[in-house]
Amino acid sequence: MSEVDLVLLVAAHNEEAALPAMHPRLLAVAEAHGPGARVVYVDDGSRDATWALLAGFVAAHPARVGAIRLSRNFGKELALTAGLDHVPPGAAVVVLDADGQDPPELVAAMVARWRAGAEVVFGRRSGRRGEPWLKRATAAAFYRVINALSDTPIPHDTGDFRLLGPRAVAALRGLRERQRFMKGLFAWVGFRAEAFDYERAPRVAGASKFNYWRLWNLALEGITGFSTVPLRVATYAGLASAALAFVGGLWVIARTLLWGDPVAGWPSMMVVISFLGGLQLMALGIIGEYLGRLYLEAKQRPLYVIDEARLPTP
Repeated sequence: MSEVDLVLLVAAHNEEAALPAMHPRLLAVAEAHGPGARVVYVDDGSRDATWALLAGFVAAHPARVGAIRLSRNFGKELALTAGLDHVPPGAAVVVLDADGQDPPELVAAMVARWRAGAEVVFGRRSGRRGEPWLKRATAAAFYRVINALSDTPIPHDTGDFRLLGPRAVAALRGLRERQRFMKGLFAWVGFRAEAFDYERAPRVAGASKFNYWRLWNLALEGITGFSTVPLRVATYAGLASAALAFVGGLWVIARTLLWGDPVAGWPSMMVVISFLGGLQLMALGIIGEYLGRLYLEAKQRPLYVIDEARLPTP
């Protein structure tokens, strides 16, 4: 067992309103766990006073609290990756949001399950207070869609709130893909996992940084990162439309030979052309999504760039 055996990892982006209320709760949990617990924040390119607050937290408790500042906003998935990369070897990690919706007071129960043998303990939301019905409905639909398409089962109604044992953390560090969907990567590494049911609380302060557009893009990352079914759908749709076009062509030839060609059918012809054109553009769009990801992976850029790191001192 290493000197540090538990890290509370929090990614923050423009969370100056929530951090003053969240930090004392995280610090209390770390202190209750014992001398082997740390709190590590990752500032994902915030433009408000987030880094100033984090620097103050570190200065007040340099042996217990650490902070990493990224050079710009790389996104939550890469901010979590940066945090996982800087966890001491042999330590377990609890991933939490900075907004307080994942109550840090539940960490003790998650640690108990880890001590009992579970390598991963993931939070499963039994309720989501303070969130609009549309967000709840689309989130539920997304998990059901991606599990229908992917060979990697992702637990329903889960977020990033989870405990990762040292072996799971080490496995995640070996996954260096640029386009990251962390919930899928958490599930992909495997190991013995247990669900931990809880009711998600409202934000302690501030507003969510994930609008519906960003959530849609995150859903695309998840589907294209863990399933090739959309490509197969495009293939099958192309085969089906080609078969229909072939049968339709035979019918046109037969009708012309038997009854002549009265030069009719302009509306139906335009419908068919529009349908086939739309189908082709849809297939090209799906192929483009995967091709774009291959392009980004081929460039081999670093996943993130650190501007400043203030990790806990021994």
